[in-house]
Amino acid sequence: MTTKKIIYAFIDSQNLNLGTSKDIYKGKKRLYQGWKLDFKKFHKYLQDKFRIKKAFLFIGYISKNEKLYKRLKSYGFELVFKPTVQDKQGKVKGNVDAELVLHAAKIQYDKYDEAVIVSGDGDFYCLHEFLLKNKKLLRIIIPNEKSESSLLKTFQEFKTFIFFERSKLEFKPK
Repeated sequence: MTTKKIIYAFIDSQNLNLGTSKDIYKGKKRLYQGWKLDFKKFHKYLQDKFRIKKAFLFIGYISKNEKLYKRLKSYGFELVFKPTVQDKQGKVKGNVDAELVLHAAKIQYDKYDEAVIVSGDGDFYCLHEFLLKNKKLLRIIIPNEKSESSLLKTFQEFKTFIFFERSKLEFKPK
């Protein structure tokens, strides 16, 4: 009798959102055209394709975004908030990297068999290595190949680019 593996997703919301939505240019040439991700479809995609049991969405907390947070929870995401601060230009910052690593490597570690990490950020290199060494790395989902960190080249066989799923995952207003 085989038991089903418990799979958790750990999602860097900022990297996912900006990685899909922002245009990328090299000089005046556009290399990548951004699009709006449908988070409801994305959660379903994670369930269908990777059989995730839980999806942790790491996000900076801004009180005026309560409606958004409620909607994300209704789609099935478990939100992990990071307090935000404003930089000198007034831009809100809420870097979630440390929280994501802490949850994947410590807080949730004994509760799952394999992890899906959603980010193209090289800051998670040590987490990828740790999960790989402990046979817990299932996939690294990267928003697009144009914004992927060169540090992720080592993990070639674990990478999935959601850009290629755009037709299934794009938000289409009704």
